[in-house]
Amino acid sequence: MEICIFGGSFNPIHNGHIHLARQILRHAPIQEVWLIVSPHNPLKENTSLMDDQLRLQLARIAVQKEKQIKISDIEMHLPRPSYTWQTMKALEKEYPQHRFSLLIGADNWVNFDKWHAHQEILKHHNIYIYPRKGYTVDTNTLPDNVRLLDVETIDISSTQIRKLHSEHKDISTLLPKKVADILKNIKI
Repeated sequence: MEICIFGGSFNPIHNGHIHLARQILRHAPIQEVWLIVSPHNPLKENTSLMDDQLRLQLARIAVQKEKQIKISDIEMHLPRPSYTWQTMKALEKEYPQHRFSLLIGADNWVNFDKWHAHQEILKHHNIYIYPRKGYTVDTNTLPDNVRLLDVETIDISSTQIRKLHSEHKDISTLLPKKVADILKNIKI
């Protein structure tokens, strides 16, 4: 089975993440999308991360009814910070029956050469790029196994949700209902 890995902090998971995963399933030759909840992105500050287990719980709740979208906690069991190359190797070892590709935003693609072992990732995995506002990807320069997908994204960010939540503003339309209900009584 071809599985596309969609990594992130999911801090918290929101409707934009789920919408994007659904879009990828429609536009890429894959059978499932696995959301990898990361404990720490080495290229980002982790000072505002919600508890790892809470982020995992919320992600699992958010995709309960999605047959082709799964949640993985594999990075919670790997050395930190989390490097995508280590994650991909761990997935291949644990699930040798599957092939894994990678989903990243255009913002990550323009900085891909700064990723740990980025050449190894390119050598061994297909990469699907989704558009991000303010970032242009020159499709003429993409390696053969890298493809820019023409998918629709929703302009929502976890940062925006945390800010609205801290201001006691309504975030219920930005999140799956069960996730919004849980976050009502939690400081994020």
